Amino acid sequence: MINEKIETAHILIVNDIDETLNSLLPFYSKHNVRVIRNEEKEEFQLAQANVTIKEAYISTNEKKYIFLCGKIFRNEAQNSLLKILEEPPSNIVFIIITNSKSTILPTIFSRMPHKILKSGLKKEDLSLDVRKLDLKDVYEFLKQNQRIDKKESISFVESLLLKVNKENIELTQSELELFSKSIKLLNLNSRPINVLTTLLLTIINRKHRV
Repeated sequence: MINEKIETAHILIVNDIDETLNSLLPFYSKHNVRVIRNEEKEEFQLAQANVTIKEAYISTNEKKYIFLCGKIFRNEAQNSLLKILEEPPSNIVFIIITNSKSTILPTIFSRMPHKILKSGLKKEDLSLDVRKLDLKDVYEFLKQNQRIDKKESISFVESLLLKVNKENIELTQSELELFSKSIKLLNLNSRPINVLTTLLLTIINRKHRV
């Protein structure tokens, strides 16, 4: 939760986007704020980027704060926003709110100040359904988290193991050891996406054991 007004352009990495908005918005005048997000899914797409650009070029004599919210930011949406984020129109302040820095392109992340307000994954609330996990689920997860960092990956591995235990899913000794091995590999700076791919495919293969 944030207990102060953010006056300058920022990227906020948070656990809960709605909770963050609810804590921030009371610090601003309603007529000076725009919240742009995808109302149908948690993905900030090109359509939202186009709305953002149009809104930014509506002239104002006062500061206008434009909040861009999404669990996932599509690359094409970010690329279309790159120029306006680097050189915003007069009195326009962009504030990006998302759940993971891995969804923000390095070209944007390196140019905007950021605050990581995320306390870590809610491990018992991992969204993947490990009992029904299939290749499509794995593909979507890896696509959305292709730039996941070491810390987030370790937290995910821990979350996945907790979920497996909670669901009373039986794993072999070698499969259990893979969780420990995955964390060791991540701590040795192995590429996170490769480690997570191996781990998730192992969970899928477990379902096909006789």
